[in-house]
Amino acid sequence: MGRSRFSEDRLIGILNEQEAGQKTADVCRRHGIGEATISIGRAGQGVLQVSELGG
Repeated sequence: MGRSRFSEDRLIGILNEQEAGQKTADVCRRHGIGEATISIGRAGQGVLQVSELGG
């Protein structure tokens, strides 16, 4: 697997925005990422919820 473009902190921030109820498409457009990035980010967090990681 290649190196991520986003630091873990930035990805958690992006996931928190989406988790807070904002539409995935809006969050993706604002950060210039694809919806797959959010899916990969969620999968990369394992069984922990984003809020448990200190976001």
